[in-house]
Amino acid sequence: MNILVTGANGQLGNGIRKAAAASRHNFIYTDVHTQDGVETLPLDICDRDAVNAMLREKNIDCIINCAAYTNVDRAETDEELCYMLNAVAPMILAKAVKAAGGLLVHISTDYVFGADPYNTPCREEQKGNPTGVYGKTKAEGESFIEASGCDYVILRTAWLYSEYGKNFVKTMLGLTSTREHLKVVFDQCGTPTYANDLAGAIMVIVNDYASRNERPYSRTGIYNYSNEGVCSWYDFARRIAHIAGHTACDIQPCHSSEFPSPVVRPSYSVLDKSKIKSVFGIRIPYWMDSLEICINNLLER
Repeated sequence: MNILVTGANGQLGNGIRKAAAASRHNFIYTDVHTQDGVETLPLDICDRDAVNAMLREKNIDCIINCAAYTNVDRAETDEELCYMLNAVAPMILAKAVKAAGGLLVHISTDYVFGADPYNTPCREEQKGNPTGVYGKTKAEGESFIEASGCDYVILRTAWLYSEYGKNFVKTMLGLTSTREHLKVVFDQCGTPTYANDLAGAIMVIVNDYASRNERPYSRTGIYNYSNEGVCSWYDFARRIAHIAGHTACDIQPCHSSEFPSPVVRPSYSVLDKSKIKSVFGIRIPYWMDSLEICINNLLER
């Protein structure tokens, strides 16, 4: 298959590059910005004509959409661009892949569930109540994909980190190595997700789609994916410092109210992964195990 990867220079895009190294499929990597020394074709996924032309020219069978507007706070004042990237662009991709008779793998978020006081892991069918522009536009993107009639797999994930780009793990590694004291919120719980693990799950889905060679794809739908387990941001930070050996930094728990934000973030966004494990037979790593792999990779650089 010919597989188009959008947002290929981001965290998950780089994870896909690594996972695809042993794949039999042909991957075409695109991003709105190219980077020196990295194989990437320029593509604006908000440009319908450009997307359709790319699918025709490269004879695309599948799109993995890793592109999104992810700055949760800035989205509140940059609503138009956030809407274009998180809602309109997925609709463009869905319609294009439907015309091509292919599959769209789209990455969504725990923020579609919103700030309701859940206390059990969120299931795919659970009705969401997103509170900010980011969550609302991601939910709209999901709806547009579903309405398009294309074959799709929407993967909702949370707390993504990797060796690439800016993320919580790299920020905490820097702070805990230089500060004597640090406060981290303990009243928001979820599960960290290692981008390489999510990329591996995507490879399982792509290979399943290719092997079935069925239209429509019987496994079309929404699935949750994060690593196993649960923690608060405070627990996450403590574990990062422990693995890195940054024991001199005194990390203390605090309430979210001590870090004012224009967006009410989910207080409990643990995802139930029963569906993806049952349907695709995916074994999901525990978050602490994957975190140790990522940090060791970073420290070896």
